[in-house]
Amino acid sequence: MIFTSNELLAFLKDHGILAKTYEHPPVHTVEESRELRGDIPGVHTKNLFLRDAKRNFYLVVTGESTKINLKSLGPKIGANGKLSFAAPDALNDVLGIQPGSVSLLAAINDADKRATVVIDEALLAENPINCHPLTNTRTTSLSKDDILAFLTATGHALHYFSSSSDGGPET
Repeated sequence: MIFTSNELLAFLKDHGILAKTYEHPPVHTVEESRELRGDIPGVHTKNLFLRDAKRNFYLVVTGESTKINLKSLGPKIGANGKLSFAAPDALNDVLGIQPGSVSLLAAINDADKRATVVIDEALLAENPINCHPLTNTRTTSLSKDDILAFLTATGHALHYFSSSSDGGPET
């Protein structure tokens, strides 16, 4: 089953996960998000859907201002070989979403657990944490505990990495 944004929000409510959702114009990039989201409190996320040389998928979540070096990230998250951005077809196949809507919350559509969810440790020190709820026309705010409860409810293990020592070319 591929969840819609409304079905995801109902899932959060049904599992006792507190979330506040804001409506806004569509955003496709971090830059657009900064301009269009208004004054939504908390940290906003940057989400990367990556694959390694063996076609393992990674949903990497960090703060929107964090610079990520894909070359140094690979060994930190246990990737096999070079990391690159996954194709839009893979994004739709694995997470059931389109480019511009990548989000930690898309893990709900990964029933087969094909993607490894990896969160920057620094992000979890922030509160609230803002994610797209499967659409780029909304932002949903969650606490760290509610994010952990969401991942548990969807059966996803959480993996961490530290962006603090990331150097080199950035994305």
